[in-house]
Amino acid sequence: MFARLAQSGARQAEILEVVLRHGWDYMRRLLSFGKAGEPQLPPPMVLRNILVDLGPVYVKLGQLLSTRPDLLPQGYIEALSTLQADVPPVPWNAVEILLRQQLRQPLEQVFRSLDTESVAAGSIAQVHRACLVSGEWVALKIQRPGLEAVVERDTRLIRGIAELVAQTEFGRLADVVALADEFCRAIQAELDFTQEARHTEQLRQQLQKGRWFDPAQLVVPRVYWPLTTPKVLTLEWIEGRPLLEADRSDADPENIARLLTRAFFQQICIDGYFHADPHPGNLFYLGSGRVALLDCGMIGRLDPRTQQILLELMLAIVSLDAQRCAELTLELALPERSTARFREQPVSLAQLQSDYERLLRQYYTLSIAELNFSQLFSEILQAARRNQIRIPGNLGLCAKALANLEGIARQLTPGYNLPEQLRPLMADVFRAQLLGEAPLTSLLRTALDLKNLSLQSPRQMELLLSRITSETQRWNLTIQELDGIRSSLDQSANRLSYSIVVGSLIVGAAIISAQTQRFQVFWLSELLFGAASLLGLWLVISILRSGRLRS
Repeated sequence: MFARLAQSGARQAEILEVVLRHGWDYMRRLLSFGKAGEPQLPPPMVLRNILVDLGPVYVKLGQLLSTRPDLLPQGYIEALSTLQADVPPVPWNAVEILLRQQLRQPLEQVFRSLDTESVAAGSIAQVHRACLVSGEWVALKIQRPGLEAVVERDTRLIRGIAELVAQTEFGRLADVVALADEFCRAIQAELDFTQEARHTEQLRQQLQKGRWFDPAQLVVPRVYWPLTTPKVLTLEWIEGRPLLEADRSDADPENIARLLTRAFFQQICIDGYFHADPHPGNLFYLGSGRVALLDCGMIGRLDPRTQQILLELMLAIVSLDAQRCAELTLELALPERSTARFREQPVSLAQLQSDYERLLRQYYTLSIAELNFSQLFSEILQAARRNQIRIPGNLGLCAKALANLEGIARQLTPGYNLPEQLRPLMADVFRAQLLGEAPLTSLLRTALDLKNLSLQSPRQMELLLSRITSETQRWNLTIQELDGIRSSLDQSANRLSYSIVVGSLIVGAAIISAQTQRFQVFWLSELLFGAASLLGLWLVISILRSGRLRS
């Protein structure tokens, strides 16, 4: 694979050089025509360094993989979690050209002032501070010129590399070809800043309806839609400092940690739409206990069913209930049809529960305050991976968000107890699910349903008894996976029938040849022997092709 890539262009040769320079032993043996053996991923730090040297697109790929503890061992997650693209800002003259093309109007008519020095630079874009003619200060997130061509080139290569990695054990289980396609679609979508603007606006509207916190304490910047295009995102300027670097003497750190915990719990378990990258650089402190949530480019989504199962799984983890964890993990798993071809053997609930018991046993002697919830949640997903259970990718984003959140909370307040903070919130959600948002209305509706049931039940019971006694009732039973058993029985019956026919032909031919020597019937015995030989040969070949004799 890499040998072919190296012959097709300068970028491919550059990738090959980076891979060899960092010492991926498997690729070195493969390209030197040595005995390569089973394909293996490079060690965690080697993989991290390779991705950094390959540039922004590959750094984004590593950041995506760092959100998937259900796919990669903990060592890879820890190494890839530190990935940050060290990219110098683009000179202003190139940025200005793109800005004028996108806004399609003179900059002098839009901005009163515009800083030519960027305040932040990343792999996708850089940020400049500007003042509108109306006097409002805004942040301009401008895409790096020429990035689309780079992304198009590298995503094609990533799909090719995925075909190689698909031969590894990790690749077979994770379906890396589909994962590469998912990443390529995600990074293409990330190049459209109008989508990030929609994420920002939706998150801002959701957090204005705080259920367990004061919405005024959590700020999401406002989007300036007239100045937002696919390559330029204009947001309200947030005056503050990164949360962990700011002077927070005017607020209680525990209240800030509690604010973040409750806001993200609402996003994950109530809204099903959450900021998936709350690292310290994306949280700004504004003073008086107020926090701003920035950079909504990475968003996670959870459907109502997954939210419900996840909520119960979190409760089972806090309760250290291995059996319930195993049951809920299987409920969360992707459908059997989409994962069966990657498994070497069926999933065993007993084996999964045993693995969870060994995992949770080390936490039995710890107090709830000593429990690292995000680490335990990540280990639960990794145990599912070892049992060849594929979990929806958004749960990896959820695990990463919880890990970032708990890390920040413990830096704010070293003794912060995340499980203890989550317990009353989970109880409130379960209570609302049981009683509904309007308990009296739900009670009256239930009473009406019971009344209708009590009125209809006697008549329906009478109809059922009448049909049973008149022998007109028919029962339809459906047994799962019966088609395979039926097919096997049909094949066995057919082979048995062929065997009987072959045996009968041989016996008949033998009787005819023994009882008469006349030529007129001698050809009949030969014909029977020939037919028996052909049928018998076909039967033996079909049995051998089915592989039944090997067992």
